[in-house]
Amino acid sequence: MEVLGSSQKMIATQEKMVEAKVPLAYRDQCAHLLIPLNKCHQADLYLPWKCENERHSYEKCQYELLIERMLQMQKIKERASLNHSQSKGAAFPVIPKTANA
Repeated sequence: MEVLGSSQKMIATQEKMVEAKVPLAYRDQCAHLLIPLNKCHQADLYLPWKCENERHSYEKCQYELLIERMLQMQKIKERASLNHSQSKGAAFPVIPKTANA
């Protein structure tokens, strides 16, 4: 399964995520790392010094996705500003002039 606009593929299937009871908000390209992390947390009673390797790999994956989204947004903004500067007269003003002005 591939996610539109992302370079990373989904590794965890919908069936695995449903079986592991992963919340919808966390079903992203890093869900395959969240499933063993949650199992480790439950097995070790959420002790903060346990499951460090699983947590680190999950947080690194989330960070890489964030950086990828930020770069995509930067490219979109650059294209928009380039298009705006090329067609200044044709674009609608952000604040329209009133009839009395």
